[in-house]
Amino acid sequence: MSSSLLAARFDEPVFPHGPIVAALIDLDGTMIDTADDFTASLNRMLVQLDLVQIKREEVVAYVGKGSGHLVHSVLGQRLETHAAQACFDQALSIYHHEYAQLNGQQTRLYPEVIEGLAAMRAAGLQLACVTNKPWRFAVDLLQQYSLDGYFKCVFGGDSLAEKKPHPLPMLTACSALHVAPIQAVAIGDSENDALAGRAAGLATLAVPYGYNHGQPVQTIKSDGIVATLLAAANAIAAHNLKASP
Repeated sequence: MSSSLLAARFDEPVFPHGPIVAALIDLDGTMIDTADDFTASLNRMLVQLDLVQIKREEVVAYVGKGSGHLVHSVLGQRLETHAAQACFDQALSIYHHEYAQLNGQQTRLYPEVIEGLAAMRAAGLQLACVTNKPWRFAVDLLQQYSLDGYFKCVFGGDSLAEKKPHPLPMLTACSALHVAPIQAVAIGDSENDALAGRAAGLATLAVPYGYNHGQPVQTIKSDGIVATLLAAANAIAAHNLKASP
């Protein structure tokens, strides 16, 4: 189904505040489909630990809360609690090493990502990437797809003392962009993005094609579902037009 047909199925987002001047955008599941890289890296880890391999469908249910949660969840399905805890540090180190070798190899941009980012920048919005992915992996991936130039700052899951769904990454990104949270929107594919955005006082938008821990996007409490980042840019522009004095 085309993105235009998808967009026609969604109601126009209703933002709770005035004009939007900044967008804080998630990475995995929002801009880039990285599940196959996660799966391949985890399977390399599992081979070294002599554990049962994993499939993409299981991985998708764990994505969105950072590498530690991902590895912990995978181990928890394959080992008793004590054994999983005992080998966690080793497993996480192996996973990070393997992911560094594979980052970007089996990924793909979602439709209208570049068009959406370009439209937001053309409209004067300031952009930040706020992800739970480790910072170095996020920056590397953004560079591979020539997306880094759209963002004034990037915050990873290891950039701060807390990660999403805690509001700290959103608040810190707003501070870095010199905008008030009430002037920004958080865009992501999971409940974590919406929870962090709402807790920080931002408007929130959800995209329907990502992971959301394996749950339907309709379970996310947000200000609207948008088919693509270009649809998000158009929704923000329409809102700003109405909100202008």
